[in-house]
Amino acid sequence: MTAAANEAPLWQPGPDRIAAAAVTRFQSWAAERYGAPSDGGYPALHRWSVDELDTFWQAVADWFDVRFSTPYESVLGNRTMPGAQWFPGATLNYAEHALRTAEDPLRADAPALLHVDETHTQAAVSWSELRRRVGSLAAELRALGVTPGDRVSAYVPNIPQAVVAFLATAAVGGVWTSCAPDFGARSVLDRFQQVEPVVLFTVDGYRYGGKEHDRTDTVAELRRELPTLRAVVHIPLLGTEAPEGALEWSALTAADTAPVFEQVPFDHPLWVLYSSGTTGLPKAIVQSQGGILLEHFKQVGLHCDLGPDDRFFWYTSTGWMMWNFLVSGLLTGTTLVLYDGSPGYPDVSAQWRVAEQTGTTLFGTSAAYVMACRKAGIHPGRDFDLSRVQCVATTGSPLPPDGFRWLHDEVADDLWIASVSGGTDVCSCFAGAVPTLPVHIGELQAPCLGTDLRSWDPAGKALVGEVGELVVTAPMPSMPIRFWNDPDGSRYHDSYFDMYPGVWRHGDWITLTEHGSVVIHGRSDSTLNRQGVRMGSADIYEAVERLPEIRESLVIGIEEPDGGYWMPLFVHLADGAALDDDLRESIKRTIRENLSPRHVPDEVIEVPGIPHTLTGKRIEVPVKRLLQGTALAKAVNPGSIDNLELLHFYEDLARKRL
Repeated sequence: MTAAANEAPLWQPGPDRIAAAAVTRFQSWAAERYGAPSDGGYPALHRWSVDELDTFWQAVADWFDVRFSTPYESVLGNRTMPGAQWFPGATLNYAEHALRTAEDPLRADAPALLHVDETHTQAAVSWSELRRRVGSLAAELRALGVTPGDRVSAYVPNIPQAVVAFLATAAVGGVWTSCAPDFGARSVLDRFQQVEPVVLFTVDGYRYGGKEHDRTDTVAELRRELPTLRAVVHIPLLGTEAPEGALEWSALTAADTAPVFEQVPFDHPLWVLYSSGTTGLPKAIVQSQGGILLEHFKQVGLHCDLGPDDRFFWYTSTGWMMWNFLVSGLLTGTTLVLYDGSPGYPDVSAQWRVAEQTGTTLFGTSAAYVMACRKAGIHPGRDFDLSRVQCVATTGSPLPPDGFRWLHDEVADDLWIASVSGGTDVCSCFAGAVPTLPVHIGELQAPCLGTDLRSWDPAGKALVGEVGELVVTAPMPSMPIRFWNDPDGSRYHDSYFDMYPGVWRHGDWITLTEHGSVVIHGRSDSTLNRQGVRMGSADIYEAVERLPEIRESLVIGIEEPDGGYWMPLFVHLADGAALDDDLRESIKRTIRENLSPRHVPDEVIEVPGIPHTLTGKRIEVPVKRLLQGTALAKAVNPGSIDNLELLHFYEDLARKRL
């Protein structure tokens, strides 16, 4: 799977491109001021960034002119993971940095946001207008009694109103949290009820796949089930009147008010993201204003090489961390391209059409979309003007080798292809885009700056050229400051630090190659990761097993070599039930309506029983390994299973599929 060290790369940046890259200029600047290596290129800079972690992050803050309203006492007050303390004593505000470009009279009227929907009509919001709307809404939030630390929730798609609402929340020191409107009420409540929001921004519905989807009933349920709400703000995306007791979006954003930016501690919560494990409610991950600010400055400004002349598109929803990452493009004065709609409507070329129309320079999408385009036989470089696209970046799952080749052949031969990998848990990338390095087929270019990325075997031995666990051995600023409702930190600790004390274990299989690149092999646990949106199996079980015909179920997600993702649902039926077409449809409808359309299983398969550990837990990871072709003796410890015979069914199924 990995390219040999002496194999020619698919793409190599030319000397002019290397010289112009921000990371090149940063290295020269940091060499003069902070002792970074002046030669050796990116590998030397990366080594320095992890060996001299404090100095590196001080240099990042300086290079991007981070405005500390009170100075920091040190860069890293405590290095222990979990619990690393960054920039103690410092105060700042994320939204202030995101709106700095509006202060430049030469840029104030330039577009900050370009919004495109399925009709492919385009609407621009200038920097000055974005700042005005944020200022108006922030003042209204304060008038509603929102104070620093209060949670503000949103049930909205990827539209300009979402960006305004988030920045206004950050401006007042509130804590943002959002879900996409294709999530069902139960999925949303499992998230929002944990954090007890005081304000809810909501649409009346959304458009997807050429259809309007009414959400008024769901919104009414959210209002009933979120007793802490003091205000609901109605965004009439489908043109309906505000329901009784709701405030009108237009009224809250009409004033010409300069934003007031609450100066908060570096580790003050910015937002809550959700990442599901295999049991229990979704993890409510809290990340800080300062940590996200620095990490995203680094990612957007150095790794993505984005600046004021760029237009940044990523196909995402507000329920995925990539939306939060996309919004941080504002930090570098970059114009954001917000696309609200289906990735494949009216046809699979939809996203390329958006890129042409908006003059996108960095085009972000999923590996699954690239492979769907390849399968459909389309020719984006021939059929669309993509001359401004400098980079195509993919995430959500590893981009297969055929995906690299297809992008090179069908978009442009001088195309920087950046397959990136990170996680909601850090709202960033561990490895991926480097504008000054070559691209090898099937590989991520390199670990990211300030990220001490390693591949470890079970005993904690570092591996090169072999598959191991993805670990990070030093803290990153955007690592969670905590989980919500986890007072003793036990759930946070158990999620990442149980296998290797003091070292972050992410749950991915990884290979670090001898020439410094990275290969991601998929999840080493059983979290479902479909189109980049992670959901715990427990969510599926809770919904499916409400059906009287289902005694018990087991869901598995498997990354396939061609870039696909096979997600079967195994069901053990109640006595007298039959798995006919009606029941299959009922199961799929239940998941679609209560959880997410993305997590409807590819197949529903009847099984004689669900295997468990001796303590009664469903054994998902061993079944996943069996379905990937691992021998039974290596996939599971036989002494830990309640009924070993049940595993032969999955073993036989794997033989038929492989």
